[in-house]
Amino acid sequence: MWIRKNRGWELKDSALTPEHVFRNRRRFLMGAAGAAFAPMLLACEKKAAAESDMTPDPSAGLYPVKRNEKYTIDRDLTAEGDATTYNNYYEFGTSKDISAAAQALPIRPWAITIDGLVDKPQTIDFDDLLKQMALEERNYRHRCVEAWSMAVPWSGFPLADLVKLAQPQSGAKFLRFESFMNAEVAPGQDDPIYPWPYIEGLTLAEATNELAFVVTGIYGKALPKQNGAPFRIALPWKYGFKSAKGIQRITFTDEQPVGLWQALQSSEYGFYANVNPAFSHPRWSQESERVLGSGERVPTQLFNGYGEYVAGLYPDLNDRNFFY
Repeated sequence: MWIRKNRGWELKDSALTPEHVFRNRRRFLMGAAGAAFAPMLLACEKKAAAESDMTPDPSAGLYPVKRNEKYTIDRDLTAEGDATTYNNYYEFGTSKDISAAAQALPIRPWAITIDGLVDKPQTIDFDDLLKQMALEERNYRHRCVEAWSMAVPWSGFPLADLVKLAQPQSGAKFLRFESFMNAEVAPGQDDPIYPWPYIEGLTLAEATNELAFVVTGIYGKALPKQNGAPFRIALPWKYGFKSAKGIQRITFTDEQPVGLWQALQSSEYGFYANVNPAFSHPRWSQESERVLGSGERVPTQLFNGYGEYVAGLYPDLNDRNFFY
């Protein structure tokens, strides 16, 4: 019998670092190494974020774009500094202060795959997609399920234009959005509690509603990474978690997608998640909201004030299934 002996420089398989340990090395350094390594690690991450932030965005010259005056709001716009530094983006951490950490995400090259029940499946470079779309600016209200809100000038194009590009087949009933997966730069994706990557979904009727908007810019500039660059959606009549960020795949399907938050806690986060002050979250009221920046509390409106555009999509306004 031939017996293979390892050379002196070779390691046994049992000595290899398990993959989950390797991927959790940031957490190990912050915890086990403690104060000795934490400052160095943070300094390296800040340096990487700064260098990444200095990389020119090839789409920067497209902005600002012309505002579509049809979409006006009854409140002042949120200050840019507030809207771009107070962010939910669990891929980069559970606090709202993730804007620096998000700079580590590489957004070029970036491609969007369109597949499923479509006549034109394709993978298209983000910048090539921009060349095919007519960009405009829309002022939208944004209501978080956590009962805070802001008013934002988004730049982008109607989601309906992207649906048209894909040419969905007759069996397509839903769109499934899948965000990036890159735990090397998004340490939150190392957390096994969450079913990564981030998934969200819409009905085809919702996706082709005139309010559904693909966002590529904000405040007359290319979209910052912490706000979902380079490609996210905005659905102003729904709670904010429905507006997926950092999207890389859109699948047309005949099955209702299960979003990340729905998969994590279906009793609190449903598929439709339309804004309705009459239906409280299990752990807090939705009757009012805190306006980001001013701190003022104002009454929450049904469909976040966009009922004239979307109420017809939902047959029973008393059915809680449409409002959580």
